[in-house]
Amino acid sequence: MAAAILTVNVGSSEPNGAKQVGATGIHKRPVDSAELRAPGPKRGGQGSGVVGDFIADRRSHGGDRQAVYAFAREELDYWETRLDVVLANGSIGENLTTAGIDVDAALIGDRWRIGGDVEVEVTGPRIPCATFAARMGVRGWVRTFSEHGRSGAYLAVITPGTVRPGDPIEVVHRAEHDVDVPTTFRAYLGDLDAAEQVLAADCWPEHENEHLRDMLARRRS
Repeated sequence: MAAAILTVNVGSSEPNGAKQVGATGIHKRPVDSAELRAPGPKRGGQGSGVVGDFIADRRSHGGDRQAVYAFAREELDYWETRLDVVLANGSIGENLTTAGIDVDAALIGDRWRIGGDVEVEVTGPRIPCATFAARMGVRGWVRTFSEHGRSGAYLAVITPGTVRPGDPIEVVHRAEHDVDVPTTFRAYLGDLDAAEQVLAADCWPEHENEHLRDMLARRRS
């Protein structure tokens, strides 16, 4: 199957007992189309890079480097089988449910063209949180998801525009290093070898690199 968008998913405000913010937009539902744009900084920006998509905890989510979240339908199918549940597109909080492209094989800095005009850049993994665990309702979900190691990818919006179900996805630029999304996921979770690999590639902004350097220093002291 050629790489394409299966659904474009948008969330609205719902109660959230897992965090003090008291609301969440994690349960996203397919829409006919949506505009992607760069939302600005995480704190003080417009939140999601998908116009109309709700983000409550803007200290932890959203902003230019977490503007759009992509997750493969193939991974949803894996979890359906493993958990014996039904997972509709958008049900784990992804804005773009894809097919025919291995989202987790993407390198940090890869760029995709979606449809005719929209261009996005792969920026990193999704880190599971209390809201995600509550949404799934699976005992030990954060650990289970993390051990599987395929988180899907956050995307920055480089060229804004409208995306629709059925839009093709084309990889138009491949990064010149070997750091893929799972490697950055492992680095976030404390894997020292992965952290060193990310730092050596210099594929993240300085504030992210500083976090990894601090982690390495603490763990080795």
